[in-house]
Amino acid sequence: MAIAAPGQLNLNESPAWGSRSVNCFEKLEQIGEGTYGQVYMAREIKTGEIVALKKIRMDNEREGFPITAIREIKILKKLHHENVIKLKEIVTSPGMIVPRRMNRGGQANGNKYKGGIYMVFEYMDHDLTGLADRPGMRFSVPQIKCYMRQLLTGLHYCHVNQVLHRDIKGSNLLIDNEGNLKLADFGLARSFSHEHNANLTNRVITLWYRMHHFLLPKWKPMRKGIKVGIDNHSVSSNLSCFEQTSGVAAWDNKPEQLNKIFELCGAPDEVNWPGVSKMPWYNNFKPTRPMKRRVREVFRNFDRHALELLERMLTLDPVQVSCYHMVFAPCYLWACLCVENG
Repeated sequence: MAIAAPGQLNLNESPAWGSRSVNCFEKLEQIGEGTYGQVYMAREIKTGEIVALKKIRMDNEREGFPITAIREIKILKKLHHENVIKLKEIVTSPGMIVPRRMNRGGQANGNKYKGGIYMVFEYMDHDLTGLADRPGMRFSVPQIKCYMRQLLTGLHYCHVNQVLHRDIKGSNLLIDNEGNLKLADFGLARSFSHEHNANLTNRVITLWYRMHHFLLPKWKPMRKGIKVGIDNHSVSSNLSCFEQTSGVAAWDNKPEQLNKIFELCGAPDEVNWPGVSKMPWYNNFKPTRPMKRRVREVFRNFDRHALELLERMLTLDPVQVSCYHMVFAPCYLWACLCVENG
């Protein structure tokens, strides 16, 4: 598999980003909304191309342009891969000059430009969560293998280029009608370096997909060699989504989520998690009753290749779940079997 050189930049931007108005597109319908803003299905008037317009939410204008949007734009300009969503350009909407609030003397404290900024993405027909939630929907084994191969390939590309996604979940895995899967929504992504162990927050990942280590008090997530495990664990949760299995269930608070993980992976001890007994608060979070590992029991409907993948990803030791030679080598071996057996 060919891997792009780290730091590869997209130098083929056309037209120049920010030079065009959103009026170059016709909005067809709103297809999504969240903390980030609204997303529209749109048609470029000149070419007829269907795209996705993501309007950047600018509610906190006093803080300037949203830092999450800046990071997403910067990272997506750096990444271009067939399994990573393509950011085509940035467009703006016509704005107006509006006065800021009045001071005591009745004078406006300066003016500000009130306009909109949109990110233009290639259009994808579905997301994994929406497909999985359809009544009667059942993914075939070849489909699961094909989607997992694309997910792992795109994620591996991000990690090689020193980017952590940090929010891998079904709604951020976009799929088109031809079966192509792309990683999307890099609003929580961050660049990292293996040489610099700067601390990054452990609270950005959606709770349901968060590694058990990050549910613990005083855990330092960015110790050397553990960074990529943030995304690796989320992949295993999404694999269960393909099979609509509730083994990695969603809970609303950390203690319940942590307990559910231990029910699946077994109670932590010095064998499956070296050094765990020396961690702060260990006696508070360790289970009060014996718990055996039940990964193979819960996912008994998976074939042996999928089970091997889950066994390696759903490990308690944070060092093991982050090792490429222990995780991604068998993952690629398993997922690429779709070429032979699909």
